[in-house]
Amino acid sequence: MFFNKKQRGPGETSKEKTDIPISSSGDTFTREIKDVLHESSDLVMMSPRSGVTFIYFDMLIDKTMLNRDIISQLKGEACTPEEMEENINVGNIERHLSVNPSVMSLLNGAVLVHIEGYPSVLAVNIRSGDSRSLSKPENESIVIGPQLGFNESLSTNVSLIRRYLVNPHLCNKSLKLGKQTQTTISLLYIEGIASEQMVQTVTQRISNIKIDGVLDSSLLMQLIEDNGLSIFPQMILTERPDRACSWLLNGKVVILVDGSSLVIGCPQSFVEFFQSMEDQNVKWQVASFFRILRFMAMMLSVFFTAVYVASLTFHYEIIPQPLLIPLSESRSRVPFPPIIEALLLEFIIELLREAGARLPTKVGQTMGIVGGIVIGTAAVQAGFTSNILIIIVALGALASFTTPSFMMGNVIRIVRFPIIVLAGFWGFYGIMFSFCFLLIHLLRQTSLGSPFLAPFYPVRIRDWADSVIRLPLTFTSKRPYQARPLDSEKYEGEE
Repeated sequence: MFFNKKQRGPGETSKEKTDIPISSSGDTFTREIKDVLHESSDLVMMSPRSGVTFIYFDMLIDKTMLNRDIISQLKGEACTPEEMEENINVGNIERHLSVNPSVMSLLNGAVLVHIEGYPSVLAVNIRSGDSRSLSKPENESIVIGPQLGFNESLSTNVSLIRRYLVNPHLCNKSLKLGKQTQTTISLLYIEGIASEQMVQTVTQRISNIKIDGVLDSSLLMQLIEDNGLSIFPQMILTERPDRACSWLLNGKVVILVDGSSLVIGCPQSFVEFFQSMEDQNVKWQVASFFRILRFMAMMLSVFFTAVYVASLTFHYEIIPQPLLIPLSESRSRVPFPPIIEALLLEFIIELLREAGARLPTKVGQTMGIVGGIVIGTAAVQAGFTSNILIIIVALGALASFTTPSFMMGNVIRIVRFPIIVLAGFWGFYGIMFSFCFLLIHLLRQTSLGSPFLAPFYPVRIRDWADSVIRLPLTFTSKRPYQARPLDSEKYEGEE
């Protein structure tokens, strides 16, 4: 059985079956196309004139362009492919001599024009431009700044970036990914700023992926990360063109996937997950305050409930004496130890949040508010939990929403559960063990080979000006060293 030939999957096609020369006979050519595409019901074959055959997919092409720019240009009783190419008022025309590239053009929204007696075919690309209209970013809304987000059209997303960066050095490298989907991937970077080694690394990682299909950029991000086993994302997804352009200007690489409204930026550091594009549009004092607030909220969300559990289980001495009496009265009817009480309430909060996210918008908002009030009040009155813990868990849940990155917000929601468990068994020793474990884990992480905790490890004081705090723009004249840019000067400023 070790010498059996590998069976061909249902989506694989024999090279000998498709990569054959195009027949000069129109009937033979149409029969070959039907065999390759298994006589798909949406495949249209028409002959507007004797000797000329048009083949296309019904919902992939722009029928207005088909009638106006192709069919209406048919003149005379006979014509050659050269004459047909001159008469068609479409710029994107290719000539194929074999079936395989003709089928791929057909799947990409082209009309195949076959002329009787000629062993070639014209592929006229008139792909339909149907896509969602441009709108505000749903998950990265800001007050001060552009109110425009990406959509699912790759060409539209690339054009949005080119509107911001009118630069001949902006390079667009196109790749194909997926054995079944043949998804188009665009790799954008600025020549002369982005590191050539970094661009080659990203290109090599994408080229080495062997998968049936990639339907979203979030899946591609998981496939090219340095450490796919880590819960922490090492790349950032954005739906804002201005943020993608700021990454390009800093020497980073931006990856776009056809059919996805999210764009990947790499390499990234841990602190960048807590930065918003609005931080660049407000005064540096306000931006610094917001960033510090987000980091404090992250620490609060991760450790606040664990500190409560550890204090009530092992370390009563750290609780202020005026707080002991109301705390004891609040917990007098609770039959569970603090760890069970905290995990139960955290689990209920996560249930409410997940249910609110899956329900329709208006129903979800009502469900979250009403459900939280009703369940919280009923839990206290029934003696399942204390008033103080409800306040602590609610503050932790609220703090997790301050993280601009949705993926990092999910990580914060998850990592606090094992920390609560360790705090219930070992007290503050368990909290310190958890903190040290997370710190060591983050120190070991990289993003495209760059340290994940940059600019604090390794120490790069120059990049501290735009990290946890943001100093005035005159102090951020250098590009961050993390992306290893070829040109480190952004503008003339103070050293």
